[in-house]
Amino acid sequence: MTKYNYLIVGAGLYGAAFAQQAREAGKSVLVIDKRPQIAGNVYTRDVEGIHVHQYGAHIFHTNNKEVWDYVNRFATFNRFTNSPVANYHGELFSLPFNMYTFNKMWGVVTPEEAAAKIEEQKRQAGITNPRNLEEQAISLVGTDIYEKLIKGYTEKQWGRPCTELPAFIIKRLPVRLTFDNNYFNALYQGIPVGGYTRLVANMLEGIEVRLNEDYLENKEKWDALADKVVYTGPIDAYFHYEYGPLEYRSVRFETELLDKPNYQGVAAMNYTDQETPWTRIIEHKWFQFGKDDNGNDLPKTVISREYSSEWKVGDEPYYPVNDERNSSLYQRYKDRAADEKKVLFGGRLGEYKYYDMDAVLGVALAAFKTVSSH
Repeated sequence: MTKYNYLIVGAGLYGAAFAQQAREAGKSVLVIDKRPQIAGNVYTRDVEGIHVHQYGAHIFHTNNKEVWDYVNRFATFNRFTNSPVANYHGELFSLPFNMYTFNKMWGVVTPEEAAAKIEEQKRQAGITNPRNLEEQAISLVGTDIYEKLIKGYTEKQWGRPCTELPAFIIKRLPVRLTFDNNYFNALYQGIPVGGYTRLVANMLEGIEVRLNEDYLENKEKWDALADKVVYTGPIDAYFHYEYGPLEYRSVRFETELLDKPNYQGVAAMNYTDQETPWTRIIEHKWFQFGKDDNGNDLPKTVISREYSSEWKVGDEPYYPVNDERNSSLYQRYKDRAADEKKVLFGGRLGEYKYYDMDAVLGVALAAFKTVSSH
């Protein structure tokens, strides 16, 4: 029986980066995943030459040069910049909130006029001690922006009224008194040409990968194969939900192929009214400027309507709910995990932490350094 230095459970970004670093250091590695494909939630599948983001839009952005240099070893990144549009009953606004937004909202032209309008609205609301998300948002940007661009979207996302959501969810709302349409402030940004699945496949080159394999169903068999296990699945599932399940927010997608070249002219359009049931529509071809990998125009388009949904055990976990109850429950599982000397828990599900892609890669690279130096 082959014995490996590392068994890596999960072929997402964390697992792939750890595996790649281990192999580069001359270690023997086996990667398994219970899905029929690699790449975790960044998985992209090809439909008519379009790289469809199966589990929601993923835009790579980072200020970490080490991580940026690392991913560029495995893919060429295009110059995609995230510039979503908000649709409120057919009125279109620029997101993030910038001078285009304020001009459309109030007809203001100069940054001074925009700043004065926001201040006037904040003053009229007279909120000094926000008790909930609604009051917090109004105290930051005033009533017009809150009513048209925040309220409906947030209530759909969380499934409850803004008056019942805690103020701390919105710590700050970036208000730009410029015409900069880039949603992120990162130094480096883009999408891997050829899609994320190809990026992860390149990371896993030369590494044994077995798909459709459920580690927890046959844990003893898998554990016997390796000196060390890197587990990137849900930490509560690892311990058979002993203290109860951790909660997640989930999303679901309705995806369709349309026989037209252009549906909405932008990769992401957020629907900020309450009446539209979906939170946003993603048109995947615009992540690669409407072109295939060879630079040809694409005659068709694929759109995904995204809906927020209440999560229950067995559903696809997306976003950890980092409230007090879940954070203290995670701490109990984390304390248990410390006793598993042979197992390293990593990634979004293994650490019950919402990670951007660059952060999860940074953590994986650091984890390998730590483990290999012992």
